[in-house]
Amino acid sequence: MTRPRADLDVSSVLLEPERFPPDAPLSWPDLFGDGRPILVEVGSGKGLFLVNAGLQRPEFGCFGIELAKKYARLAAERAVKSGVTNVRMWPADAGALLARRIPEASVREVHVYFPDPWWKKRHKKRRVFNQTLVASILRVLEPNGELHVATDVEEYHGVIRELLAGEPRFAEIDPPPLNDPEHDHDYLTNFERKYRIEGRPVYRSSYRLTATP
Repeated sequence: MTRPRADLDVSSVLLEPERFPPDAPLSWPDLFGDGRPILVEVGSGKGLFLVNAGLQRPEFGCFGIELAKKYARLAAERAVKSGVTNVRMWPADAGALLARRIPEASVREVHVYFPDPWWKKRHKKRRVFNQTLVASILRVLEPNGELHVATDVEEYHGVIRELLAGEPRFAEIDPPPLNDPEHDHDYLTNFERKYRIEGRPVYRSSYRLTATP
């Protein structure tokens, strides 16, 4: 497993939540220096999608949230090594951040890729994609903003689709086409790379937030 590099300065990317006023709303202009559109990824892992998004869409501010501090650090290192300047990593739980600290109607896109399925029945309550998360995404998305999700677990994908179908403000749209990868960095995430190499299916859905139900 890749180990974080203590000698690499990632302070331009990796944010320190304890340095921000507790429970105060985040300011996108303060974080990115201007009023650019914002893309948020919930559960960035080692940062493959987030860094690729930053490189391919320099007009966006790309904000990743990752609970595991080790992975948040690795994602920040990936961003620094890639030379991308429009990526920021927040190493903490996404729930409270989306529910209270991200400004309302301020995000153009939310991406949730390969969330932990928590296989055991007694653990499924720990799944990140639940009704609370849907309500938080509704709160932070701007009108016509988009939500993109992917998982390798068909049952979990069905749960996600059922949750979103119950919210009339979400209109299902075609997900972006998958790349025909030429190298390891052409995949959506590290998980997608693993699953597609193994020949396992990937289930994806995309939605647009409409102004009215």
